Amino acid sequence: MSHTVRGRFAPTPSGRMHLGNLFSALIAWLSVRQQNGIMLLRIEDLDRARCKREYAEQLIKDLALFGLDYDEGGLTGTDRFSESCVQSERNDYYHEVLSILSKRAHIYPCFCTRAQLHDINAPHLGDYTPVYAGTCRNLSSAEILQKQTIRNPSLRIEVPNQTIAFNDCCQGHVEENLSHSCGDFVLQRADGIVSYQLAVVADDARMGVTEVVRGRDLLFSTARQLFLYDLLDAVPPRFAHVPLLLAPDHRRLSKRDAALSLTSLLTRFSPEELIGILAALCGLIDRPEPVKAVDLIPHFSFEQLKKEDIVLSPSFYHV
Repeated sequence: MSHTVRGRFAPTPSGRMHLGNLFSALIAWLSVRQQNGIMLLRIEDLDRARCKREYAEQLIKDLALFGLDYDEGGLTGTDRFSESCVQSERNDYYHEVLSILSKRAHIYPCFCTRAQLHDINAPHLGDYTPVYAGTCRNLSSAEILQKQTIRNPSLRIEVPNQTIAFNDCCQGHVEENLSHSCGDFVLQRADGIVSYQLAVVADDARMGVTEVVRGRDLLFSTARQLFLYDLLDAVPPRFAHVPLLLAPDHRRLSKRDAALSLTSLLTRFSPEELIGILAALCGLIDRPEPVKAVDLIPHFSFEQLKKEDIVLSPSFYHV
C-alpha cells in the first residue's frame, strides 16, 4: 500500500481567483511539496450557469504564474485512473455513488423550497445552512407522487443522532452532531445536479486524496463528508482548514470584489511580492518580502499557521 501524500486544489471557475483563493492554493501546494507528494488540480464546475471554461483556463495560467504546479488533473489532464478531473464530465460516476449510498442509507425526495427552509429554521452558525427538520422524511408513496406533479424534488440523506469527531491540522479537535447542526442534507439538487458534499467525497475517495487543505468556511462540511466516507467504506483524508482572508470590514472575500482579484492585484504587485505578503500574513515568514513559493517549502508546517481569520489592511484597496 502506497503512503504517498496526495493533495489537491479544487477551485470553482466562476471568475478570476482572488487573494483568498490564492492563499488556499499556496498552503495546499506547500504541504504537498514539503512531503514530496502528488498535487492534483480538480476543476469543480458542477454549476454550469456560473462556471466558464475561460475562467478555468485563466486559473491554470495564474497557478503557473505563481509557481504552483500540479502533477495530475487540470482541464485536459487525468487522475491515477486516467479519468477526467473536471467535475462536469463525471456525472455518471456521481450517480453510481448515489446508487451505492441509496442501498446503505435512507435517501428520500424532498420538496421543500429554499424559502420554506429559511422561514422555518435558524441558520447554522458555521456555514448558514438551515437545519433541516425532516419535513419530507416520512412521506407516503401517494404523497410523493402528488408532490411530484408540482415540483421536482431534491434528494436528502437521513443522518444519525451521533457526534462525529476529527482532528483538524489547523483548527484542532472538532466535534459535530449532524442531526443538531444541519439535519438531513442534500445529495442531489432538484435540477438533477449532485451536491458539493457528494461530489467532493466521491472524487477525493476515487482520486486517492489523502490530504485536503481548504478555507475555514468549509470546516462545517467535514462531518457531513466523514459520514459519507464511512457509508462508502472509504478512507477519509486528513483535513486542514486554513484561516480566511477578510476585508477590512470583516467581510469574506468574494470574486465580485474587484480590488482583491488577481486582475487588480497583479497591476500593483509582482507574483513574488504577493506570495511574500501571504506568507507573512499567515505566519510563515516574519515580514512581507518578495519570495518564490518554492523557497517557502523548507519552512512550511501547519503549526506555524495562524488559526484565526486574517483581516487585510485597507492598503490592499488603494488602487
